[in-house]
Amino acid sequence: MIREEKTTRELNLAEMYAHRGYHDKTNIPENSMAAFRRAVEHGMPSELDVHLIADGSLVIFHDEELERMTGVKGRIEDYDIESLRRLHLYETDEKIPTLDEVLDLYEDTGLELLIELKVARGNYKALVQKTCERLASYKGRFAIESFDPRALIELRKIRPDIIRGQLSQNFFRDPCGLPKYQIILLTNLALNFMAKPDFIAYNFADRDNRALRRAVDKQGIQEATWTIRTPIAYKAAVKAGCIPIFENFNPKEVEV
Repeated sequence: MIREEKTTRELNLAEMYAHRGYHDKTNIPENSMAAFRRAVEHGMPSELDVHLIADGSLVIFHDEELERMTGVKGRIEDYDIESLRRLHLYETDEKIPTLDEVLDLYEDTGLELLIELKVARGNYKALVQKTCERLASYKGRFAIESFDPRALIELRKIRPDIIRGQLSQNFFRDPCGLPKYQIILLTNLALNFMAKPDFIAYNFADRDNRALRRAVDKQGIQEATWTIRTPIAYKAAVKAGCIPIFENFNPKEVEV
């Protein structure tokens, strides 16, 4: 049974987030400790991706497959932390960090984290449970988001106080291997009535989606948007009232 929120919940979102940390294309890989340290040095909140792996550890990595970032074939959730620690990100000295490491870095900075839960093979219950257990003692500001509405529904059940967001895009344009019924449901935010997200993070290129516009413009749900890669797009996103999730430039140098 879902426990309804009993207190006024603060929408504790930042004005913007560095996408997978404040990385670059040379020696600071995405979702690396170097990227998160650089974000902190520049006073930037960060968005990051969390996977639950074979030994129950929570690690920071975007893809399901390891190959793009490490050159090693295999799915990340099939590895344990000891095996992952042997891998390097983009042939740098950077390794795949744990959620603990990023939380320790950010906790006393006053900077927000936007934590995306990467559901794999239907593990949304275990992923939500483990993440909530770790965040129970975290004193920093954070919110949780996921493409998988089941994760948000589970989060609402066990930690209704945590701010939660639904990630989505136009899956008709980019199906990601999903069956047709899931494409329809996810594109049109059809499970929002169960997940009750506090915000929706939608692909910037797909902002004209009718379900999104109804949720934002009619129901007043906060809109975040990804991935903003140019100052021009950043200005447009801010002007539209969105919270930008950005990369490849410094938004603090952009006049809006």
